[in-house]
Amino acid sequence: MRAHYATVREYNFARLTRTHITLAAALLIVVRVWALDGDVGLHDPSTIVRDGSRFYAYATGGGLPMSVSDDGWTWRRAGGVMQSLAGGRPGADVIARGGNNTWAPDVMKVGDKYFLYYSAPGTQPKSAIGLLVGKTLDPASPDYGWTDAGPVVWSDGVEDSNAIDPGVFRDPANGSLWLTYGSYFGYIRLVELDPKTGTRLYPQRTPVNVAINSEASIVISRDGWYYLLVTHGSCCQGAASSYSIRVGRARKVTGPYLDRSGVDMLQGGGSLFLGSSGRMVGPGHFGLLDLGDGVQKFSCHFEADLDRGGISVLDIRPLLWRDGWPVGGENVAAGAYRIESARTGTALEMAVQGVPVSGRRGPGGPAAGNPAGAADRGQSPVLAPIPAQEAAQVGGNWPTAPVDARLSPYMLQAQQKWTIAPVANAGGYPGSPYFKITITGTERALAATEDAEVQVLPAFTGGPEQLWRIDQLTDGTYRVMPKAVPNAKEPLALSAAGSSKPTLDRFKADSDRQRWLLKTP
Repeated sequence: MRAHYATVREYNFARLTRTHITLAAALLIVVRVWALDGDVGLHDPSTIVRDGSRFYAYATGGGLPMSVSDDGWTWRRAGGVMQSLAGGRPGADVIARGGNNTWAPDVMKVGDKYFLYYSAPGTQPKSAIGLLVGKTLDPASPDYGWTDAGPVVWSDGVEDSNAIDPGVFRDPANGSLWLTYGSYFGYIRLVELDPKTGTRLYPQRTPVNVAINSEASIVISRDGWYYLLVTHGSCCQGAASSYSIRVGRARKVTGPYLDRSGVDMLQGGGSLFLGSSGRMVGPGHFGLLDLGDGVQKFSCHFEADLDRGGISVLDIRPLLWRDGWPVGGENVAAGAYRIESARTGTALEMAVQGVPVSGRRGPGGPAAGNPAGAADRGQSPVLAPIPAQEAAQVGGNWPTAPVDARLSPYMLQAQQKWTIAPVANAGGYPGSPYFKITITGTERALAATEDAEVQVLPAFTGGPEQLWRIDQLTDGTYRVMPKAVPNAKEPLALSAAGSSKPTLDRFKADSDRQRWLLKTP
């Protein structure tokens, strides 16, 4: 359906591996802090997988390029997968069924093995999906190496499918393993895999068609539903690409997958999950990153990051769930916020004597800007706006020593307004850098104490107890955690122990004590 597809795509990736990667490195000193840090120039990324303490992602390109991150925030290239295979290319059987290209991989750990599926297209839509099997993702490990397990599925250029863009799914209900694949040249198809070998379990069975007019498919599940996420639109044209991620759901892994309007994805249905936004154009290739404790994120690539010269980049964002459907969340942006407990409705503040906002008016009392006698003459009083209270107005009486933090009803007072800002060169976590949290208009910084409480220090020094991780949870609230708590043996999260008492405690996904709302003050 897109005759230019293969030519444009191959041209794009040739450029990406040369000019654009160099440009991405050069632009790191000037790009916004929000995009993932390091070398993130990827296209068609796999699901991000954690092995040990590191995160790994694989992408389209010669030799299947591999990217590694120690924290999920700063990424670096670490060679290519095919380097460990004889000849540095797909096996002879894969090439015979498809071609010598290496596109759009996906990877999953099953038992003690890693299964890495990759597209090996020839002259499209002739293509094969090959399988590599390994024990570890760490190239420095003595156990590192990939074994070629041959082609899993393929298309011959005549049938109504195109065997590219594998997406692997392990059904938590029964442990079965599945693979979706396909592109705009035909149907999105589903086959069952053998969890022991990663190859097709029933090769004699006809694949199940589950969607059309899409590519880069993958299945996830939640609460008895199966969700098929696919990419619609055109790729590989930089900022002119129209990629977007769409979703449907089903009660069985084999479908039928219907969108929010009840349209079958086999009939072209698919509700919007994520589209272009801001200066990021053309999202595609969804991958689930489940971090546990109710924190789910997803990876994708954007066809063009306009702040990185328009190259294709990896991104990680929060995954939310609303009314039984996945929703793309947003990473925290710099700005001024009130930090409100989802449990108590009270706001985090520095524990000082508050000064009411100006312009108070009691019953029958004067109002600022009201001309004398206006009410007596039957005229509507003219009320001047009350300006926002700033720290510079009221902070002269604040102590210069550390001050405790507390929770109070929000009264628009300066000690209740917080500025959240990223901290450069302080590392991060999947999708975000660490933040400092300061009283707006000051350098007074929120910090964890050695007795697992929170206080406001006179100035930000950059210590780990003053660096904060802010994760959006699946219900849209936030978990706020210090990078480190002095003397603590486990990670702790900001917690509302009562309506007036904030503390630090172990995060419990089934509790609302550690759930916070970030609102514009």
